[in-house]
Amino acid sequence: MGMLAWVMMGLALWHFTIWLPDRYWGGIVGAFIGSLVGSALFGLIINGFSIPGRHATHLVTSIEAIPGALIGMALVYLEGSRRERAGASGGIGLT
Repeated sequence: MGMLAWVMMGLALWHFTIWLPDRYWGGIVGAFIGSLVGSALFGLIINGFSIPGRHATHLVTSIEAIPGALIGMALVYLEGSRRERAGASGGIGLT
């Protein structure tokens, strides 16, 4: 149940990416993947790589995923911006 709470929080935060410029690596799907992976990975790290069960899941469990989702989306955004700048300047870069 803890993993479900983490992923749902990541999904909820992902919805706010419509207010930002689309510079995500992979577009909106890249932001989606970054949010879900970030929230799940951060939740696992906080809980010592164990997933809380049904009776150990509380409201705080979902809140634990917020920093991970934001970090995941930020990394995907920064990579997308870097690739966009490399392509626009005519430099050699992977696109």
